[in-house]
Amino acid sequence: MQIRATGGPATAEEMQAVDSVLGQPHSLWEGGERAPSDDHLARGGRETRSQRHLLLPVLHSIQDRVGWVSRGGLEYACRRLSVPPAEAYGVVTFYDRFATDKRPPLAVHVCDDVACKCAGADELCAALESAFGPSGPSGSHSGAAWYRSPCLGLCDQAPAVLMERSGMGHVEGRITHAEPEVVRGVLDGGEWPQAEAVGIPQPRSELRLLRRAGEIDPESFDSYRAAGGYSAFRRALELGPEGVIRELTDAKLLGRGGAAFPTGRKWDAVARTPARPHHLVTNADESEPGTFKDRVLMEGDPFAIVEAMTIAALATGCERGYLYVRTEYPLARHRIENAVGQARAHGFLGDDVAGTGAHFDIEVRRGAGAYEETALFNSIEGKRGEPRNKPPFPVQAGLFGKPTLVNNVETLMNVLEILNGGAAAYAATGTADSTGTRLFCMSGHVRAPGVYEVPMGTTLRALIAMAGGLHEGRELQAVLLGGAAGSFVTEKQLDVPLSFEGTRAIGATLGSGAVIVLDDTADLNQILLRIARFFKHESCGQCVPCRVGTQRQEEILQRVLASRGTNGREGDIALLGEIAQAMRDASICGLGQTAASAIQSAFVQLGVGR
Repeated sequence: MQIRATGGPATAEEMQAVDSVLGQPHSLWEGGERAPSDDHLARGGRETRSQRHLLLPVLHSIQDRVGWVSRGGLEYACRRLSVPPAEAYGVVTFYDRFATDKRPPLAVHVCDDVACKCAGADELCAALESAFGPSGPSGSHSGAAWYRSPCLGLCDQAPAVLMERSGMGHVEGRITHAEPEVVRGVLDGGEWPQAEAVGIPQPRSELRLLRRAGEIDPESFDSYRAAGGYSAFRRALELGPEGVIRELTDAKLLGRGGAAFPTGRKWDAVARTPARPHHLVTNADESEPGTFKDRVLMEGDPFAIVEAMTIAALATGCERGYLYVRTEYPLARHRIENAVGQARAHGFLGDDVAGTGAHFDIEVRRGAGAYEETALFNSIEGKRGEPRNKPPFPVQAGLFGKPTLVNNVETLMNVLEILNGGAAAYAATGTADSTGTRLFCMSGHVRAPGVYEVPMGTTLRALIAMAGGLHEGRELQAVLLGGAAGSFVTEKQLDVPLSFEGTRAIGATLGSGAVIVLDDTADLNQILLRIARFFKHESCGQCVPCRVGTQRQEEILQRVLASRGTNGREGDIALLGEIAQAMRDASICGLGQTAASAIQSAFVQLGVGR
């Protein structure tokens, strides 16, 4: 593909942005000045192509500096990385993060997803449209434009807005509990408001995973050590790799990312795989509506995540770790990067971790939107964020084709609790099959939204009560349990124990720990359409069942919700069920397999469309 045909050469700003990641080019072959040797010697080849995994960091750098990725800028990046332009174009157009058309320096992203919709996001968007025109570059004003956005992971502070100004001094910020006049002021060139500090809405005595968040300085290594930091690491050294894995197995820790796979078994499988090197990937790309627990952990206790990753690496033989943070979390990313740098400076990362002779280091990768774990691998490798077929499983052939351990942030935080308190004490909390505590993201129509930590098996009714319950005079309509890929439950099911086996018994799931409470003011039809639009938008398009199914699901759902009492409605409902079954049976990854779960449960549990 000849991308130069529709764009000029890279600007000096774009070239500087690329070079800031890759270093200065040393020859004409790399995009630099001609040297005499260039007439006789070709440079690049395998060594240059091995840098392909830096494509996304390079694209982020261009976007941050210029505000969008031009064809000229993309061509220069391709030349530096030896990536075919057609492939790079496929990557840059895959991710929503990257704009390929010119846009103003100031971009204001207004979340209109489920939780923000419950808090007035539609009214906020209507006010902005009235003042500045429609969402997108066509509504630009004084060097600024506003955009409707999927979930920003700020559901506890809805409605939420992410601000971003490109240039040499690229900056990002957020507006929480956003009011129209405040956002209008930003778009008119006013000062950015200070983001509200996020507190933990529970008594400290009830907390384990969250006990340090808000209590220590998240940017100070010494503050973390004074609060007991790296005690679990010392215990891990005493136990040795096999002892650590045995503790996780005895504690019966199940993964907190949604699949609930036994963590000890996964770690053991990676440790026993003979191929080298081993990689560790921490998934902090929680992009499902209603989910924000990993953000709170990264912002409030980043050193704990670095410690847990180091323990995981030493136990499974990993030499390199990648922490993949979604791009909408600038504060979390900054604090994690700072924690990694300070841990390295104090000798807890690098060529000789704490004098053990082991080599392990962490690279923080800024996501651009990759929903599934193997899609994260492709994204880190500089490819489109499409999931891979299994087998082979990540423990056999994951990142860069090598054995890879993948855990999410909450799972790793539990490792510290197990090592500090012992497997028996950990297993004594929760239920027999679902041990420990669990973080739940409470949002929607509750008085005190936020992240709550409760023992596994706590009832949904008790959890809603902890969040202050509904506002006065309101009645419960439904609860979306488990996020957009979860299920709707009603008042009759509020006494369900929040455990893996308890929710399974009622045909629901804990999923990512999202709990969105909807009172009688919620427009359920619009919420269902927003969920359908989320899955259509998030589908990578690789497999037909998901690509076509999510598109048809939204179209048919619109007809069903608009055709109450008309002919053909029952046939459309039956067709929705058939599409749901096809997506469950034939989609490559979990996104397609669960894309119809919430919508189907709304028909069954709530009688939607009757």
